[in-house]
Amino acid sequence: MSLEPVTFRPIGIVHSPYKEKVGTPIQPSFDNTPGTIEIFAPYQEGLEGIEGFSHIYVLYVFDRAAEVKLKASPFLRDITVGVFAMRAPSRPNPIGLSVVELKAREGGLLRVVGLDMLDKTPVLDIKPYAPKFDIREVTRLGWMEGAMEDTSRHRADARFGE
Repeated sequence: MSLEPVTFRPIGIVHSPYKEKVGTPIQPSFDNTPGTIEIFAPYQEGLEGIEGFSHIYVLYVFDRAAEVKLKASPFLRDITVGVFAMRAPSRPNPIGLSVVELKAREGGLLRVVGLDMLDKTPVLDIKPYAPKFDIREVTRLGWMEGAMEDTSRHRADARFGE
């Protein structure tokens, strides 16, 4: 087990209409915001075949997250839970994960829908979304039980990322 720091190099950058946290969708499945993901030249050959998928996972850095908090209140909930039981950006390793719809690939540019990322967010990796592998039957939702409908109608407010 290594306790040494791990270093990642961004493979690309997000181009999004969201310039600040306030007003950004809470989850991409609740919004149809279009944008692009630019993959840097040294990594573009790794995109070959990606256009065959309708959806992709995007792993990225919450590069503008507030200080790390191991406990916080989930959006629209009056409870406190651990950061690993929620999707808040203020994490020990500020890594985000979103599923977006891939509309087109134009060279190193991916046209996507469903962005919930800020403009100029560094992208760490992209993986194809494969329902046969990725969909699981959910039997417990913890504190999220009943929260999905409330969250779907909101965007980030001033608390987001605090």
